[in-house]
Amino acid sequence: MASEPVARAVAEELARWGAMRQTGVSLRYMMEFGARPTERTLLLAAQFLHKELPIRIARRALDLESLPFGLSSKPAILKVRDWYVDSFRDIRSFPEVRSPKDELTFTEMIKMIRVRHTNVVPTIALGVQQLKKDLGGSKAFPPGIDAIHQFLDRFYMSRIGIRMLIGQHVALHDPDPEPGVIGLINTKMSPMTVAQIASEDARAICMREYGSAPDVDIYGDPDFTFPYVTPHLHLMIFELMKNSLRAVQERYMNSDKHAPPVRIIVADGAEDVTIKISDEGGGIPRSGLSRIFTYLYSTAENPPDLDEHNEGVTMAGYGYGIPISRLYARYFGGDLQIISMEGYELQLLN
Repeated sequence: MASEPVARAVAEELARWGAMRQTGVSLRYMMEFGARPTERTLLLAAQFLHKELPIRIARRALDLESLPFGLSSKPAILKVRDWYVDSFRDIRSFPEVRSPKDELTFTEMIKMIRVRHTNVVPTIALGVQQLKKDLGGSKAFPPGIDAIHQFLDRFYMSRIGIRMLIGQHVALHDPDPEPGVIGLINTKMSPMTVAQIASEDARAICMREYGSAPDVDIYGDPDFTFPYVTPHLHLMIFELMKNSLRAVQERYMNSDKHAPPVRIIVADGAEDVTIKISDEGGGIPRSGLSRIFTYLYSTAENPPDLDEHNEGVTMAGYGYGIPISRLYARYFGGDLQIISMEGYELQLLN
């Protein structure tokens, strides 16, 4: 059950910390800072997080208090708000980090916070789905509904940042990291390898749902590497591949024709790395193109039921795969574009 309204004292502290300015941290800085982790560098990092995380967490808790169309009052949204308030309290009640022993204790605490927030995205999705149901579906959205989309973009981008900061600090404690890996950052990540693994994971989901799955052809230089966060790229390719595989499978499942393969092309440019995913699943109707990056739209005919507990990963349902993938791409300065032609769909990551 969602908790009682936030106590006045906590609300005042949330407001005070939420008004503070957060500090941006680049991929390059995290690589350089974590290249040779020592007790001193880990202590400095923990001291930074002790001050930075409450600012970011407070902002998100405050955002969840003031959403339009009654979204803030949905039980699922209240549950997420409680997680953020609890995490804010945990960090603010933790004494100043002064020694390596303090740092280790602090690291264990923020590790638990990261676990606490694991289900934030699906839980908020349930709240948004309930709002859609209350509003009568996507054809009856009132004016101003874009404010929900803008909030979710801001909220999820911040969540990526918080989880990156915590995950990077926790990972730096690994006593035996893989060669070339600094925390969560793989300095020699192979996009071809990630594409292969992500596409096989997506095909496994497609096989589970439909009993078969289109083939996947991957093109590119197998020796090419670049520094990036492997789980981020895996998530993006996995979500986009689910989208392509489902489109092709549903178009050809009752056809005498063999389903054409989904193609992935990895291109190394002078300034960018571009990953193109193309399929012959029929494309997206022109009327739907403007909605594919919103959180209130899904091409799935039967999204997960509000009242059922859904385990595992589904092919589609909440409509979050594409907009969340774009945020991951943009987090480190990239982007995601969807180009739809009659009979074809192109998904470009760079």
